[in-house]
Amino acid sequence: MKNTSYFILLFVLGVLNGAAQELSIDADIRPRAEYLNGFGTLIPENTDAGTFVQQRSRLKFGYKAEKFSAFMSVQDVSVWGDTPQISPVDGNNSFSLAQAWINFKFGDGWSTKLGRQALSYDDQRIFGGLDWAMQGRFHDAALLKYEKGSLKLDIGFAFNQNGVSNENTLFDPNNAGNARAVFDYKGMVYAWLHKDWEKFSGSLLFANNSYQNLEDQVPVDGNVNRQTFGAHLVGKPAEGLSIIANLYAQTGEFTEEVDLSAYNGLLEVNYKPGNTLFGLGFETLSGDENGAADGEIESFFPIFGTNHKFNGYMDYFYVGNHANNVGLNDIYAKTVIKTGEKSNLLVSAHYFATAEDLGDEDDYLGTEIDIVFTQKVLPFATLKVGYSHMFASDTMEVLKNVSNPKDAQYWGWAMLVVKPNLLKWSPKPKPVEVN
Repeated sequence: MKNTSYFILLFVLGVLNGAAQELSIDADIRPRAEYLNGFGTLIPENTDAGTFVQQRSRLKFGYKAEKFSAFMSVQDVSVWGDTPQISPVDGNNSFSLAQAWINFKFGDGWSTKLGRQALSYDDQRIFGGLDWAMQGRFHDAALLKYEKGSLKLDIGFAFNQNGVSNENTLFDPNNAGNARAVFDYKGMVYAWLHKDWEKFSGSLLFANNSYQNLEDQVPVDGNVNRQTFGAHLVGKPAEGLSIIANLYAQTGEFTEEVDLSAYNGLLEVNYKPGNTLFGLGFETLSGDENGAADGEIESFFPIFGTNHKFNGYMDYFYVGNHANNVGLNDIYAKTVIKTGEKSNLLVSAHYFATAEDLGDEDDYLGTEIDIVFTQKVLPFATLKVGYSHMFASDTMEVLKNVSNPKDAQYWGWAMLVVKPNLLKWSPKPKPVEVN
């Protein structure tokens, strides 16, 4: 990584020779220690808790000119100790290219953005950068963008292959699991339209994803298409008061023989009279009682969202899990208290229930309490410490297929996020000669 950074810097400084408006190099280093005793699913009795430290080490290069910009980000994501100390190579393949894109401006407000990039829109329910996950989420895509005043429009295209071939055009996601297959799409086209007004903003989103047909877990010719579309609305009718609403639907084909018809709705009200925020909300994600047996899947899945942000921080739902299941109803309340000039405390509670019946079981799944303390320790460094506790019901045990869980299900973590700017360079303007 050190040699890569050095040569990139030399190239930019030497070749551009003063033509750049701005060159920047930034770092993003975040070690996170976690103690897992029921994170993601119920931990069985007589099972030891998991303890580890994971770290993202990311280096970012940005370049901006009048009608052109470029960005590249490389990263290493690893667990402390997973590479032997004297190993000559990193055997865990933890080094990767996080982003690499170029952007050309043309016309009045128009631009095009090409390459590997994070796609993040609105509250990140459908498209998000997934920054909580150390690796983040990226798409290899081409975007046509328009921005003028308070109006924004993005139209995106993506087409995925496993490699260069003259013959085989099949895309093998290497995993037939439904949740994983959502992310390993063959192609995508989407459009996002956003508009701001004085006390209201709204976004419309439409995305069509195509997936390679599978036959006995093997890719075959042909694709199926699934559509996700809807709106994200934010109103601010009075000072300190905000109302957020989401309404999305999913249609299309789940497989050649199974249709898809699902929905997602959210309503949240936040009020901040001073230094303390109070929030109350409800979200529902449709579920399915019969699976594919009746020829239709009715379970909504937030395809590329930052799902850790929703439905509790313990990630029991829609974080690589709970796909094509009984859905979810989530009633939640939160408060964010300013505890100092540069610190705050978040406390939230979630009441979980199934959206569809789970046989003879009760709808109630459990209650989760989340606590997160945030302290800014330097202008470029923030410390975050969190604790979450799940009070699970018997129905949760059935849903997670854990018949004898521990009495206490909880998760604790501490993370230091350090994001310094290492270099910011702009050429000095050439003096104007006066004859």
